[in-house]
Amino acid sequence: MPAAGLRSNLVTEGAQKPPRQRTPTSPPQWDLVCAARWKVPLEQTTHLLGWALGSVAAGMACDRFGRRPTFLVSLGLAVPLGLSVALAIDFVMVLVARLLFGAALAGAFLSLYVARLELCDPPHRLEVTMIAGFSWLAGELLLPGLAVLCRDWRVLQGAVTAVLALLAACWWCPALLLESPCWLLATQQPDKARRTLRALSGSGGAEEQSGTTAEPEALAEQCPQPRYHTVCEIFGTRVIWKNAVILGFTAFIGSGIRHCFTRNLAPHLPRFLPAYFALRGPEAAACLFLCVTAERCGRRAVLLLCAVLTGTASLLLLALTQYLLELIVLMLSVLGVTASHAVTMLSIFFASEVLPTVVRGAGLGLVVGANLVGSAAAPIAAVASSRGFFLHHLVFASFAILAVLSIMLLPESQGRRLPHSLQEGESQRRPPLFRRPPREDHLPLLAPRGIPHDYSRIVPSAQRALGSGRGPAGPPTET
Repeated sequence: MPAAGLRSNLVTEGAQKPPRQRTPTSPPQWDLVCAARWKVPLEQTTHLLGWALGSVAAGMACDRFGRRPTFLVSLGLAVPLGLSVALAIDFVMVLVARLLFGAALAGAFLSLYVARLELCDPPHRLEVTMIAGFSWLAGELLLPGLAVLCRDWRVLQGAVTAVLALLAACWWCPALLLESPCWLLATQQPDKARRTLRALSGSGGAEEQSGTTAEPEALAEQCPQPRYHTVCEIFGTRVIWKNAVILGFTAFIGSGIRHCFTRNLAPHLPRFLPAYFALRGPEAAACLFLCVTAERCGRRAVLLLCAVLTGTASLLLLALTQYLLELIVLMLSVLGVTASHAVTMLSIFFASEVLPTVVRGAGLGLVVGANLVGSAAAPIAAVASSRGFFLHHLVFASFAILAVLSIMLLPESQGRRLPHSLQEGESQRRPPLFRRPPREDHLPLLAPRGIPHDYSRIVPSAQRALGSGRGPAGPPTET
């Protein structure tokens, strides 16, 4: 995603220079300034739309074919599609290629996100996800340097595609990315789950730590057929559907309202590259804030706090911008950008924890798609030349207040094992805000089956067992 805005700005700045003499073999260039400047935000919107569509499609593929095949196919498709962007001969071809390229990248991102989450135990899920977030941020910081070295958007696109090709060649090694045991067990594939757990135990003792040895054996005795679930089953639920809608709504608000804050920061930022680095600072601060608070205070409480900060900063800027000092406006804008980043990241992570394994890919794809639709608000506003900005700010500020109220209806997932079936997803309840549920740090991937919860049945079964053998007391009788 960050390559879209960076490449488009490079093309725009290059188009402002005096035109050079073209040779018959030189690649075609297009005018992207003055009357044709609308093509730049249109290309960015198209790329984000590809990410949104790819997230939804890849999520459904994850639940049907598995996390690993979806990741490998998406990463493999991204290589030729990236080359097609670099070799495009007209603007329409660029739009179509960028749309498909974004869809392929979204599939790789979503499938890897889900697989990584399901391979972690509860105390380390947030930590591993935030480390991945910092890695993404490091890639964003390295991208301008790569752009300066390439100096042409086609060469930059080719360099990014070469990196993807190298990653695709490395990830085809089965030892680097195994199929999720959670998904295999939840879809009743015990043989594949047993092989995966053996591979994990051989690499780091994960089988003994997660306690999943008995579960594949119990499923193997029943010889079940694989059972897959579709996204349509989410619409027939009550709690799962409610959680997905609320978290998709908050992710949409967090990404859509960010443009209202960055527009206030634009007059205070230097030219392109320093401004690009300055806008990465709030994203890093949001990651660090979630690392410190979300594991101690709970997901729901931190998400509620970030939503309150986002809504408050937005309302103050909306109503009092003309009356506040410039320094206060700048501080509120920085606070709003940081809080909105935290809302977006925590909404996606929260959704991945509360959605059950059998529909986690499809549900998370809908949430990520809503987030990317909100991200498209900035380039769409640029197409309209900032007309209607007040209405845009007013609508998203109202939505932020509504998001604060809806977050109260969510369950708490901190320290809890991931739900796997639709029944487990429906059984999640909303605890009191300041009462944390008991932690479940070291649990099997799936709950053990056949454990009696009605202890009144234990006494009759024990009496029958004692009556069929020796007496309840005294030495055994002689025959």
